[in-house]
Amino acid sequence: MLNDFESQVMELEAREPESKEAEGQTKKYVGVTLIDFLGYKFPPRKNLLGPWLPQQGLVMVYACRGVGKTYFALNVAYAGTSAGSYLGWNVQEPFGVLYIDGEMPGPVIQERLAQIVASSDFEPLAPFILLTPDLQPEGMPRIDTEKGQAVIDSFLSDEIKLIVIDNISTLTSAKENEADGWTPVQAWALRQRAKGRSVLFIHHAGKTGAQRGTSRREDILDTVLALRRPIDYNPEQGAVFEIHFEKARGLYGDDVKPIEASLIANEGGKMSWAVRNVEDSNFIRVVSLLNEGMIQADIAAELSLNKSTVSRHVRKAKTQGLIIKKGFAL
Repeated sequence: MLNDFESQVMELEAREPESKEAEGQTKKYVGVTLIDFLGYKFPPRKNLLGPWLPQQGLVMVYACRGVGKTYFALNVAYAGTSAGSYLGWNVQEPFGVLYIDGEMPGPVIQERLAQIVASSDFEPLAPFILLTPDLQPEGMPRIDTEKGQAVIDSFLSDEIKLIVIDNISTLTSAKENEADGWTPVQAWALRQRAKGRSVLFIHHAGKTGAQRGTSRREDILDTVLALRRPIDYNPEQGAVFEIHFEKARGLYGDDVKPIEASLIANEGGKMSWAVRNVEDSNFIRVVSLLNEGMIQADIAAELSLNKSTVSRHVRKAKTQGLIIKKGFAL
């Protein structure tokens, strides 16, 4: 049975003349008047994972190697299929996920997923379909070719509301710096959005720390998240990263404040994530360095913070009586 939205689309398509394509092919396009468009009843746009992953959303998460991109994406995917939560972001209704992994060895991603499932209080309620290289005798489908897109489409059903592409460089063949090479992927992503699905692209950061390759990728995206190591990160800390919102269409205030996430092993081997604002984390670092006798200018350089930010943290620390080291300049 058609819903109101589908009925409207069919009605508009019936009004439109067919446009002739090359080689005798026929394709339909839909145009509407201003009055018709303003009266159009689009389905309300909700969040799959609030607030940054909307329905019909196109999102990118990028980071340097080893920071935790895949761990992040797998947790997002499992939270979606189980109607759970991740890093304080909640899923209201379970949704199906197609996870396309182009890089990880099978045993590694199996271990990570097993750990996520064992540590969760929620059971899967929607499909979680995984495409991984070790199980593909003919190689992975590429998202920038018609053949690869057709293969991906064959795994999609009405239940699949999120497609995770992990990652762009392993699942496309175009040169990363060539803007035109992104055109087929962009068109495919827009078609998925038109069909009611969201796409989460996982990507690498370059040597400068920005997303690698053409910036044209970001043009159609609703959200761009950058995962970064804390300035004082020590490998012994394990999975710890900051999440920064570089593009957040329609999000403001507390929703886009950067956060720091730390993976913690609990008793019995279960894993959980501790979350705090990056602002709070930086305040703790500033207080620690103050109490070691470091002056404000050096703290700003050490933590890559503005001097005004350090000064603000110093005033707060003094007010709260947290400075215990004597004999240094404030």
